[in-house]
Amino acid sequence: MKSILPWLALAYMGIVWGLSFSLSKLAVNLGGTPIGLTFWTCLLTGLFLLFFTLIRGQKFKIKFKDWGVILLLTFLGAMFPNMFFYYAASHVSAGVLSITITVVPIATYALSFLLKIEVLSARRLTGVFFGVGAILILVLPENSLPNKSEVIWIAVACLSSICYALENITLAIRGIDGIGPVRLSCGINLMAALILGVFSYFTNNFMPVPLPMDELSWTILGLSLIGATAYTLFVFTVATSGPLFASQVAFLVTISGVVWGIYLFGEEHSNWVWLSMIVMLVGMALVSPKNKS
Repeated sequence: MKSILPWLALAYMGIVWGLSFSLSKLAVNLGGTPIGLTFWTCLLTGLFLLFFTLIRGQKFKIKFKDWGVILLLTFLGAMFPNMFFYYAASHVSAGVLSITITVVPIATYALSFLLKIEVLSARRLTGVFFGVGAILILVLPENSLPNKSEVIWIAVACLSSICYALENITLAIRGIDGIGPVRLSCGINLMAALILGVFSYFTNNFMPVPLPMDELSWTILGLSLIGATAYTLFVFTVATSGPLFASQVAFLVTISGVVWGIYLFGEEHSNWVWLSMIVMLVGMALVSPKNKS
């Protein structure tokens, strides 16, 4: 049974993270605002992770010198990428959104190389070119997208992925001691919720969640549960099966995201979109670090 647990975790993460693209699109279609959705999903995800942390008997021990980098991670890992993503979700199909998320590992390597964190690798550099090519295949052909106005929103979705890449770079350059990834994610999400809650209140942009629960409320709850459970399982998979095995979830997320979009919204994609997805997956495979074992 132990041998199958990592595979079950991988399957769960791939399926539900892929579903999150469609749920995000559904949430904005139901009237959710990018700021409001980011606030509620960050708050609930943070509370779920806090509960998980407390039942494990762990405590937060954040040094004063770490608060600056935690604030930076709050913007790069929670606030900005979520808001960019929700803005894009109202204009771009769930399937295309799931393709743009694969920019994260490709952009992470490209930025790491430019900052001299990573050494030059012909294979991984080729993966970067594949990633750039995949985006060009997605936006340049005349009949690739149903509406050419989607191009700007694909760029916004890619900004979300670049934020996550910058978060990875920040953690690589300036790690945080004494706090694990689950607790760090918990703190980042709760801080993002605090900042956005204050901002939205004083700018009259606060979005109340309807009670009793309606479709939008359940969608927000679903997104928050996915964020908390999938991330926790990802950390578990890294710890038990290694980062290389866990990184394979990215392929499942993209494929799952496209399938969920077709199933829930009846999305139809041009041959250019399918080619873009294949090229992007190849690029992602090329930039992934080799197994050194």
